[in-house]
Amino acid sequence: QVRLIESGGGLVQPGASLRLSCTASGDTFSRYGLAWFRQGLGGEREFVVGMSRSGGNSAVSDSVKGRFTMTGDSDANTVFLQMDGLKPEDTAVYFCAVHGGKLLQTTPDMYTSWGQGTQVIVSS
Repeated sequence: QVRLIESGGGLVQPGASLRLSCTASGDTFSRYGLAWFRQGLGGEREFVVGMSRSGGNSAVSDSVKGRFTMTGDSDANTVFLQMDGLKPEDTAVYFCAVHGGKLLQTTPDMYTSWGQGTQVIVSS
């Protein structure tokens, strides 16, 4: 069973950058499709960015396109979410998640393993 741990959240001002990390243990990311989701206070869990198991397909939410980028370090079994130009509406708990299927998935219900989340607050 893969275990995911996120880190890197915090309180930043609008326009700042943050890099979130998600480290896997118990298995390697290469066996999974993966994504970052976020959930604002009282809101639903929202897809942010993700990729298929092969890496051949990826998607980015329109709300973060051009500002957020997902990268990875296979040696460290870690994926990153680079967030630039942060806005107050980006305030949320950010989760990484994986699933064992081949296809790119954008709905939370398709993901089988989740990290505990890391809080991002964007405020002046």
